Amino acid sequence: MQAIYTLDYFKSIILGFIEGVTEFLPISSTFHLLLASRALGLSSNEYIKLFDIFIQSGAILAVVWLYRHELITRLDLLGKTLVAFIPTAILGIVLYHPIKNIFMEEMLGQVILFIGFGLIFLFFEWMVNKKIIRLEKSIFSLTYPQALLIGASQVLAFFPGVSRAGAVILIMMLLGFRRAEAAFFSFFLAIPTIISAGLFDLFKSRSVLTSFSHQILPLSLGFIVSFLVAMAAIRWFINYLKVHSLSLFAFYRFFLGGLTLIWIL
Repeated sequence: MQAIYTLDYFKSIILGFIEGVTEFLPISSTFHLLLASRALGLSSNEYIKLFDIFIQSGAILAVVWLYRHELITRLDLLGKTLVAFIPTAILGIVLYHPIKNIFMEEMLGQVILFIGFGLIFLFFEWMVNKKIIRLEKSIFSLTYPQALLIGASQVLAFFPGVSRAGAVILIMMLLGFRRAEAAFFSFFLAIPTIISAGLFDLFKSRSVLTSFSHQILPLSLGFIVSFLVAMAAIRWFINYLKVHSLSLFAFYRFFLGGLTLIWIL
C-alpha cells in the first residue's frame, strides 16, 4: 500500500479534534480540515475521504447522543427538520459537484469567503443592536415554510469557508429566532444532512473499503476523538450563545483568515 494511503495516530487525533470542534460552530469545518490537511502534508485520496466520513460520523453521533430524548419526544421538531432537509437535498444534488470542483482546491477563494462571512456576522449583530432584528422567537414558533427557507440556506455551506451552522443561525436570526435556539435547530438539521452526505460518499467509496482494513485503528481513533470533542463543543456553544453574540467567531475568522493569507501569499 502506498504511503499516501496511511494516516498516523497523531494526525488522526489532530483531524478528529478539529472536526469535533468546528463541525457545529459557525467557523466552517470544511475550511479547517482542508487547511489542516494542507499543513500536515496530506494529499486528497480515497483513504482521506474515508477518514473524513468517519470523523463526521463521530461528530453527528454526539448530536444524536446529547439530544436522544428530544429525537424521541419532539415529533413536531423532527417533522420540521425533515422538511428543512428537502431543499438541502435537492440543491445538494444539483449544486454540490459544480461548487466542489471549483472551490475545493481554490484556497484563496476559501479564505476570502471565510473572512467575508465574519463581516456578515458583525453586520447581523449590528442590526440586532440597532433593533432592526429582534431576537425574540423560540424554536417552538418555527413554521414549516420557515423550515424550508432555513434548509435552502444550507446550500451556502457547500462553499468551503461559509459554515453550515453559520448559514442556519444567520437566516434564523433574520427570522427573529434567538441565537441559542437557532444553534439548537442547526444541530438537528445536521443529522439528516451529514448522515445522507456521509452515506452517499460511503457508497461511492464502497469499492475501496476493504483495502483499508489495516488502517481501522486510525479511523476509529479519529471517530472517537471527534465524538468526544463534539459533545463538549456543542454544550459550550449553546451555553455561550445564551448570553453572547456571534462577534467572537467573526474576529476568529479575521485572525485565522489573515494568518492563512500570509501563509499562502
